[in-house]
Amino acid sequence: MLKDSATDSLHGAPAGFRHDAFVYASDEEFVRLAGTFVRDGLAAGDKIVAVLPPGRIALLGEPLGAARDQVRLIDMTVAGSNPARLIPLWRDALEQHAGHPVRGLGEPAYAGRSATEYDEALLHEALLDIAFASDQSFWLRCPYEASVGIDPTATHSGAEALAEKTFRTALDDVPDRAERWEFGLADLGDVRDWVTAQASSYGVLRDRLDDLALALHEICTNSIRFGGGRGTLSVWVANGALICDVADRGRIDDLLVGRVLPPLDGLGGRGVWLANQLCDLVQLRSGDDFTQVRLHTRLRG
Repeated sequence: MLKDSATDSLHGAPAGFRHDAFVYASDEEFVRLAGTFVRDGLAAGDKIVAVLPPGRIALLGEPLGAARDQVRLIDMTVAGSNPARLIPLWRDALEQHAGHPVRGLGEPAYAGRSATEYDEALLHEALLDIAFASDQSFWLRCPYEASVGIDPTATHSGAEALAEKTFRTALDDVPDRAERWEFGLADLGDVRDWVTAQASSYGVLRDRLDDLALALHEICTNSIRFGGGRGTLSVWVANGALICDVADRGRIDDLLVGRVLPPLDGLGGRGVWLANQLCDLVQLRSGDDFTQVRLHTRLRG
């Protein structure tokens, strides 16, 4: 299956960003479909960037032979473990190859992810059409393994409405077992100390404690600045991760917040960007009277 979200064409050429997908049921099918896309791009003089799980990189690299050196291969399980980091990655690739058409292969919904990670991978896919709408030189094709059970149709054709709906819908309820803290400006230092102690007791690695503390400080500060001066922090453990949920009464209009580095003199956005770099997974949802930012940090081993 190949699903294309390219905008209307003019004289046979796509008028904007091309974003399509294919589903593969075997290694051989992956090699055939991905390899054809890459070889056709190389023949056309395009720059090729493939962001794939290690097993797919190995499969793709062998049949390319000497042409492998012309393809930039990136481990998706590292670069895209938090899917919110992928739009900046693709933007960097376009800037590095400015003036040249770029073909990308990206598999964010790879086999083995958690259900929460799949949700964020699909939100990322839906946001791509917004982030790169005007990039006529960018063609991104996304492989989906059939065993994952995801139909990519909705995220590869007119996905802006899906992105809006997902972003505006609250996350699952905080579980009853979570510990809660209502905070304001005067409480930020105590909140940071409390979460650091909690994280340490639950088994967050020492070198990750500072990352979590900084990310949480930034998000809580955003609640105070933009969410009415107060917020609610909830903390619990699930699926091998410490989860910190920060909720307030504010609203975020920009669906790409935290995925596009804001200017140094810009107001807001840098805290979410920083959290995306520091945490293993970040979920963000915002509607008319709520904003939720949920930070996930993996526990020790």
